[in-house]
Amino acid sequence: MSFAIQARDLGVRYSLRFTKKTSIRRSFTRLLKPDRGEKSFWALREVTFTLAPGESLGIIGPNGAGKSTLLQVLAGIIMPSEGVVEVNGHVSTLLHLQAGFDQELSGRENIMLAGALMGIDHRVMEQREESIVDFADIDAFIDAPLRTYSSGMRAKLGFSIATAVDPDILLLDEVLQTGDEAFREKSHKRIGEVLSAAKAVVLVSHDMSWITEFCNRAILLEKGRIVADGNPDEVVALHMEHSEFRKQRYRAVIKAMRSGEIPVTARPKQVIREAERTGRKLPTGSPQGSSKP
Repeated sequence: MSFAIQARDLGVRYSLRFTKKTSIRRSFTRLLKPDRGEKSFWALREVTFTLAPGESLGIIGPNGAGKSTLLQVLAGIIMPSEGVVEVNGHVSTLLHLQAGFDQELSGRENIMLAGALMGIDHRVMEQREESIVDFADIDAFIDAPLRTYSSGMRAKLGFSIATAVDPDILLLDEVLQTGDEAFREKSHKRIGEVLSAAKAVVLVSHDMSWITEFCNRAILLEKGRIVADGNPDEVVALHMEHSEFRKQRYRAVIKAMRSGEIPVTARPKQVIREAERTGRKLPTGSPQGSSKP
């Protein structure tokens, strides 16, 4: 069976030894006297799936679940700490609104820059330039510096570039929520054209309507692991169930801290994370769903 993407036991491990809050003195001390056990966390762990040509995969989950990290691995921006990912075909990515853009260059110059970064021949980009400008519908500003663009204009230009280079695989991360309704409709149609050409799309979004209406498959990530993989409606329903449980648990922990049932030693989210790490029982306010679709 042919595949667009095949991921096997992917894991991404980040070290917590050096952080923004770590002082220079403390960092130097650690270099001279390293910790016996290096602190780290797994942003992704044991992630396995196969994406076929023509599939549109939605990746959902709470903040910090590893969604954007997974996209960066698929795009080749991050190397996995363990496991293997195989990608068949040309990949086009739009991982955030300003990815690959130079704020001092014009929109037209950024089109050429993006093509160069994706390894596309300059003459090919010249041939596609006008269609990119027309689709983005910002021709009045195309020769103005990008720093003068609104976030919606940058989103339009970025999406137009990413989908105009005839990608075999299109990776999108939270880029379709900016822009007017007319452009959102154009975007939906454009991705449909990509899929009709038997190309593959991976979309990360917090907008569940995009996942259920557009994707034909969804993956739910929680704490870097795949919790569910299947029908978008069912996966989204499970995600909403888990999200409601987390909200109720957070409110219950705050109530318990105010009543003195739980000592006020940290913020509620820190208390919850520590309880999850140690297995300590917390008030929930409702039972937790754990079934898979």
